Amino acid sequence: MVSTIRLDRDAPGELFIWTDVDAAFEDDFNRWYEREHMEERAEIPGFRWARRYRSSSEGRRYLALYRTESLNVFTSAAYKKAFEQQTDWSLTNFKRMTNTNRRVMAVSELAGVGTGSALALVSLGSMENARRVAEMAAGVQAEMDGVLALRVLTPDPELSTPLPSEDPETRVLEPVLVIDATLEPAAAAAARLVADELDLPDGNATTFSLLWELRSEDLQQP
Repeated sequence: MVSTIRLDRDAPGELFIWTDVDAAFEDDFNRWYEREHMEERAEIPGFRWARRYRSSSEGRRYLALYRTESLNVFTSAAYKKAFEQQTDWSLTNFKRMTNTNRRVMAVSELAGVGTGSALALVSLGSMENARRVAEMAAGVQAEMDGVLALRVLTPDPELSTPLPSEDPETRVLEPVLVIDATLEPAAAAAARLVADELDLPDGNATTFSLLWELRSEDLQQP
């Protein structure tokens, strides 16, 4: 684990897509992820896993996270080809997505290990808050039942090309805290503790349930 926030391109990376979708096309949107998009991304060299989450809260309901060996993967020829040559199904669903945040993030693993069935996402607002979270993360993980691991994701401005539904002129690039937990109440409790400690506004924390995980190594099996 690290006790500081990483910003370098050699840090592990995560592609972060937080979005909503037109309800009229939600079934096709989920089918696209399940039948094409997750596997398409997870099989790119340098990717390790892909995970999808859904929130019961209002606002952006779907979160997709894709872990890479480093941020340098997002400058590779293989990734550039996939990003620049999207399938027709992908282009169709990009147009249906609303209020989308696409970020390429540097990962700072702070405390604990493991993947839970629930996740909390806390928008931190500033790098100073990210550094404060790094200092308190080990205590949160050790003292709160059901909290498995905490990490901070910090956006790389150059790599975080927005999708069509986000205005590049008004987007906010800020670090976020990810809390893995066994159940949503544990994730929510940890998020509230952090938000209260940092005096963050109401609404800065969202909890999700895990839909599924696809590991890149599983795609390489004979």
